[in-house]
Amino acid sequence: MAEPPGELAALERRLKARDEQALAKLFSHHRERLWRIVHFRLADRLRGRIDPDDVLQEAYLAAAQRLKHYGDDMKASPFLWLRMVVNQTLVDLHRRHVGAQMRDAGREVAIEGCTYSQATSVSVALQLVGSFTSPSQAAAKAEVLDLVGKAIEGMDPIDREVLALRHFEELTNSEVAEVLGIKQKAASIRYFRALRRLKAILAEVPGLADEFADG
Repeated sequence: MAEPPGELAALERRLKARDEQALAKLFSHHRERLWRIVHFRLADRLRGRIDPDDVLQEAYLAAAQRLKHYGDDMKASPFLWLRMVVNQTLVDLHRRHVGAQMRDAGREVAIEGCTYSQATSVSVALQLVGSFTSPSQAAAKAEVLDLVGKAIEGMDPIDREVLALRHFEELTNSEVAEVLGIKQKAASIRYFRALRRLKAILAEVPGLADEFADG
């Protein structure tokens, strides 16, 4: 549900006053973006077991519980605050469903103070290789997934995260800068550098070379 800019700003002011109705309307307004984040960050082993809509429902309840702590001293924008709650909900759900298995270094990483339920390189690789459709490619999907994942893992960690935030979560450049605590110009430079690196990686993989042709 889209809200006019003026009404959106008013809702954000009401959120700082801990208005639960404003929270409900803002969550609805950002629901599509938040769903995209869940779909991207959800661990592969849990796809089919956890529905993104259920994650969002639990995240909304968590946001309502945390609303009393939201106020004028909150640095994050309302959307990025909701994104943070959604990510923490994902981490909690993964731990609940999988337990200690999710705590190994390869499945849970922290970047700029943000903990994610699945390494970004894994999430990016899954999104890219998930587009394989031909029988000949499907037979080698696991091998290609491993190849792409390792190549992406070799990228600069912040560049990799900028790429994920911009291209897969579809955050704006200013939002990326806010999440990672860097300047907007630096975020933009890192994004285009990461995009060039990813294009070079995909150029070596049949069936993926055109994935970012227009990026």
